[in-house]
Amino acid sequence: MNAAEQPGRVLIFTGDGKGKTTAALGLGLRAFGRGLGVCVVQFIKSRRDTGEVNAARALGARFQIFPMGRGFVTKQGGTEPDRAMAAEALGLARRKMSECDVLVLDEINCSVKAGLLAVDDVLALLETRPKALHVVLTGRGAHPRLIAAADTVTEINSIRHAHDSGTPAAPGIEC
Repeated sequence: MNAAEQPGRVLIFTGDGKGKTTAALGLGLRAFGRGLGVCVVQFIKSRRDTGEVNAARALGARFQIFPMGRGFVTKQGGTEPDRAMAAEALGLARRKMSECDVLVLDEINCSVKAGLLAVDDVLALLETRPKALHVVLTGRGAHPRLIAAADTVTEINSIRHAHDSGTPAAPGIEC
């Protein structure tokens, strides 16, 4: 059975530790190295000057990253612009499903937890994806229904993080 005939997988990287996006991007880099196209839709994240965005530009059209948010949401339910941007990001993810082999929905778990997206809408996206498409969902607080729909779930826990002692993010390590 070749790669196009194998069913795609749904993977979740969740937990309170650092490394969920990094794990998803590592998986994407592995897929890219095997000739697969990768699309990353970043829910919530807004920065367009991160190391991963710069790297994706260097890799070319088979590895795309789209930051689609306004930054982290602190209020349950967010604001109308937050909800609109999350809906726009979900729409972009729907459109990109037919253009790539691996679709990373970065921070989508946080978007559901914060009330920016309905879990039913995310489940509908998973149910309507092309058979061979691999989908990776990242972010803290993965919804139990998303966990139940996934093939692989990894929880990343924090033991210690430099941010806890006030150390700013290191370019190339955290951003």
